[in-house]
Amino acid sequence: MERTFAIIKPDAVSAGHTGAILQRIEEAGFSLRGMRLVRLTKTDAEGFYAVHRERPFFGSLTTFMSSGPVVVLALEAPDAIARWRTLMGATDPAKADDGTLRREFGTGIEHNATHGSDAPETAAFELGYFFRSVELG
Repeated sequence: MERTFAIIKPDAVSAGHTGAILQRIEEAGFSLRGMRLVRLTKTDAEGFYAVHRERPFFGSLTTFMSSGPVVVLALEAPDAIARWRTLMGATDPAKADDGTLRREFGTGIEHNATHGSDAPETAAFELGYFFRSVELG
C-alpha cells in the first residue's frame, strides 16, 4: 500500500464538486485515511508551494489557493501516487483525457480542481504539511 496527498482546490469546492470528486476517489479504489476542510492563508499556500517560489505562476497560484476553502486528503491504495495522477489527468483540463477529474471539473490550467503529489518524497512532505502522523494511523 502507498499513500499520497490530494487537494480538492477552491474552484471545485466553491462549485459544489467536492462530493462528486470524493465519490470518484472511492470508486477508483482509494481508501480515505485523512480528510479536512481548511482555509489556507496566503502564508500557508506559500509554504506549501515553496518549491515553486521562483516560477512565474507562484503569486497567482498562492493567491488562488488561499481564495477559499479546500479539502485536503490522505489517500491510500496500491501504487496510489501514479493512480491518483492518472485519475486527476493533465494539469491543463483542455489537454486532460476524457473521464479524468480535471477534464470534468477543471476550468483552466490553474483552476484545475485537484492537486496531487508527484513522487514519494513529495507525498511525505505534503502529507506532513497538513496531517499529524497520529491522524493517519
